[in-house]
Amino acid sequence: MVVKNEKDVEPVPLQDAEKAFIQPLMTRLDGTQQLELRRFLIKPGGRIPAHLHPEIEHVQYVLRGKYTVKIGEEVYEVKPGDVIHIPPNTLHYYENNGDEDAVFLCTIPKREYTTVML
Repeated sequence: MVVKNEKDVEPVPLQDAEKAFIQPLMTRLDGTQQLELRRFLIKPGGRIPAHLHPEIEHVQYVLRGKYTVKIGEEVYEVKPGDVIHIPPNTLHYYENNGDEDAVFLCTIPKREYTTVML
């Protein structure tokens, strides 16, 4: 068992993204058995480009800000309290066109996976 605070985990710039950061809050390095939890931050004007993960699904929970997320062919404007499901092998991207930081939690299965940038 591990208890950590988000302030103890350094956010790192997200590869291939603009003004976006990932904070690996709880991962396999902490000894998780089934899941990993990450916190994402997208600054105003930032984006995470279109990509997919063939092997995994993920669930996200919006904490702060309003931003655009495209999942498959659908585009959504999400806000705090929204929950997002992204099935395996589904194109998705994020854009923060607002004036405040967009922050969300993302949980994924604990296993190796591929990110295919499009």
